[in-house]
Amino acid sequence: MRTETEIAFQEDVLLLEEVIDLKNLVVYNDDFNTFEHVIQTLIEVCKHAPEQAEQCTYLIHYKGKCTVKVGTFEELEAMCSAIHDRGISADIV
Repeated sequence: MRTETEIAFQEDVLLLEEVIDLKNLVVYNDDFNTFEHVIQTLIEVCKHAPEQAEQCTYLIHYKGKCTVKVGTFEELEAMCSAIHDRGISADIV
């Protein structure tokens, strides 16, 4: 049986999930951009550490896409545009 505190906490979590609508910034694989270009873009645009950018780039290459950042639409919009400006396909989903 759950206590009142546990029930209140779960209700607060559900309410917070409804208020904060997090989105994913997804980058897609292509046959044009080099690994180095994608890695450098993720470092500069998404503020990834070099190792994180490299791991994401391998996932993009082998899986076809990778979520490179999670945040609100407003937080991700400028990053998505900057990635597009560098010739890389990305969407906020």
